[in-house]
Amino acid sequence: MAFVTKARISLILLLCLVDRNGCERTGPFNPAEALIKAKNAAAGNLGPDVKTFNVLDYGAKANGKTDSSINFIRTFKAACNFRGNAMMVIPKGDFLIGPIIFQGPCFNPSSLIIQANGIVKAQADLSYFTGGADDTDWITFQSINGLILSGTGTFHGQGAEAWKYNDCAHKSHCVRLAANFKFNKVNDAIINGINSIDPKGFHIMVTVCQNFRLLNLKLQAPGDSPNTDGIHISKSSVVKIANCVIGTGDDCVSMIHGSIDISVNKVICGPGHGFSVGSLGHYDDEADVNKIVVTNSSLADTTNGVRIKTYKTDSPSKASSIFFTDLVMNRVKNPIIIDQEYGNSRSTQGTSISKVAVQFLCSKSNPCEGIQMNNIDLQYVGPPSDQQPFESNCTNAKVSYVGLQNPPPCR
Repeated sequence: MAFVTKARISLILLLCLVDRNGCERTGPFNPAEALIKAKNAAAGNLGPDVKTFNVLDYGAKANGKTDSSINFIRTFKAACNFRGNAMMVIPKGDFLIGPIIFQGPCFNPSSLIIQANGIVKAQADLSYFTGGADDTDWITFQSINGLILSGTGTFHGQGAEAWKYNDCAHKSHCVRLAANFKFNKVNDAIINGINSIDPKGFHIMVTVCQNFRLLNLKLQAPGDSPNTDGIHISKSSVVKIANCVIGTGDDCVSMIHGSIDISVNKVICGPGHGFSVGSLGHYDDEADVNKIVVTNSSLADTTNGVRIKTYKTDSPSKASSIFFTDLVMNRVKNPIIIDQEYGNSRSTQGTSISKVAVQFLCSKSNPCEGIQMNNIDLQYVGPPSDQQPFESNCTNAKVSYVGLQNPPPCR
């Protein structure tokens, strides 16, 4: 295990992995304009042309005890079906809801706004989440073009009681627990400013989406909470994540099959498992992964720094143009891991608390090729009694080196 502190990383990865082997854009999306609208909504500065739909007016109770699921759904339907500009409001107060689906399409001429300032808690009892596929997750947004979810509100998944039922550590095809949020076929969206705490499963899932922004979010769960990925992306394109603080029990950001043009910028990660591409090759007919950029971010006390993780299967798909650049690490185990794939790494500096800081673990039948390590500078700061050499570990990997290399290159 390698722990790294104050590591600056620029990593360019080009992979070809082995596995078996949509979002629709409905019009121009102006993210800058949408963000201004989100900020105006948060400040209460929207004009009189925006009609407000308050969950309290539809019977929701802000006492933290009464289940207000149907009231939230009725409020959303009224706002979504309104033929003018609309905003759904979750005011300050404590609300309790079970699994709900906010189902589009909506009929608003501009992005539907959901302004969340209250505390919304999930039903803790897992029996609420066993009604079938539609009840897998807690809050699902589906088939919506144009969405702004903004505010200072907190969404508490009450996952602590559920984590003991997570068996993914022992089963490769386990049943995942409910995500706090699932966005499915949601295009032209901004999620800004909200907080997610203790999900049963992932904090946020983004799948089959396009033109999606996640900004200024705070996602929190204990470091030992199982499979509580911060932001989990699949089958989506043009997803931008920025200025988020993520501390959780699994990957801070995970990007799997079909992730294209994903940007992660100015994210603070820790605790957690770092930034991951994969697992890939887990399912049949997976789509390629392309144009991933993680930059200007920091990791502290995480299990991994940046990681590519794949399964071995029989026919090729491709992951390419993956960049990790300008990352700062503090006490990170396993700063760089590539498993059975191709990659390039550039400009890494810092200190390591264990003797293996860089690992390329590749299969004999599909060795790693085209890996480039450029200006790697990691310093060991672990127990002085550890007499193992400070080193890189490469198995079935062809690596080229440029500039300073500390630990020394693989032999």
